[in-house]
Amino acid sequence: MNVDSGTLSPAISPEEREALAESVRDLLRRRGDSAAVRSAMASPGRIDASLWQTLCTEIGVAALPIPEAHGGAGASWLETAAVLEELGAALSPVPAFGSAVLATSAVMLAADDDASSRLLGDLAAGERIAALCWAGERGCDRPGVHADAGLLSGTAHYVVDAESADVFLVLASGPGEHVTLHEVAADSPGVTVSPMPVLDPTRALASVRFDEVASTVIPAPADLAARLRTLAWALLSAEQVGGAQRALDLTVEYTKSRKQFGRIIGSFQALKHRMADMYVLVETARSISRAAVAAVAADAPDAAELALAAHVYCSDAYRSITGEAIQLHGGIGITWEHDIGLYFKRAQSTSQLLGAPHSAVAHAAAGLR
Repeated sequence: MNVDSGTLSPAISPEEREALAESVRDLLRRRGDSAAVRSAMASPGRIDASLWQTLCTEIGVAALPIPEAHGGAGASWLETAAVLEELGAALSPVPAFGSAVLATSAVMLAADDDASSRLLGDLAAGERIAALCWAGERGCDRPGVHADAGLLSGTAHYVVDAESADVFLVLASGPGEHVTLHEVAADSPGVTVSPMPVLDPTRALASVRFDEVASTVIPAPADLAARLRTLAWALLSAEQVGGAQRALDLTVEYTKSRKQFGRIIGSFQALKHRMADMYVLVETARSISRAAVAAVAADAPDAAELALAAHVYCSDAYRSITGEAIQLHGGIGITWEHDIGLYFKRAQSTSQLLGAPHSAVAHAAAGLR
């Protein structure tokens, strides 16, 4: 999954990676608390644009996987995963996954020098936001946009952070169902962005309609969509792990303060067992997520299988953990004012974002027959 992009900086040690994560964690404590998240949900584009700029300029989050030759940090997807884990823990409404993972990786996997020179520098600096237009109405198995002689027609659904994008990277079907990659400015004539109602208010989704829109074709390998899905599954699992860990932490904190029958409820043996099970799920999910990201970063032969396993396991674990968290919080857990409900909604939505786990497993099984 690595892209041959020239000389990269020396390998980053686990200690340096943890220092990077701590830098993001500290910034989010100061700038990305619950009040900031809720404010961003009602802001233009439904993102925290100020926080995103700070993450890009002070920490270089968007630049991490981009080669130095194109203005990036020359790190790897391991470092991006460490950042996503922190952003997932805070439910930060920033275009990290949409722009710095999906769109950026589409350009990098295409490995076209002209497109890389034209796009990656601005993306690395956070000066532009890109969104990947991919899914049809039924998901990512079939693009919602069709290309004919460079003109794009159709509608891409479930586009992450499309409302804030300056440029769209479009996966389109063509003659013979071959999938091609295209670049389109967001303000091009014939492009219509329609915000979608969402279960998870911390992640903005939109549909993007193209009415015979002229595009710039980016040469890309025939297996671009498959490789992109593998990378996206692995990186999204890191975000899910961060959210699952925070949901567990919130639950432990609550059960240490809530009293019932004259006792702290966290002292009840049955609740201790349930939280222990949640802890096991978090740690197992973290292990499989990190194995998948490491395989993707190293372009290992089993990267696709590990990414699928991470998608399925981490999606199910996140949903189970947040479901238990809602139960252990009692009535307060289903109120708008308490954050645990936001984690529950994020868990449900991320599990479906790149294809439902059961559908992914069925598709993989069919391929083995």
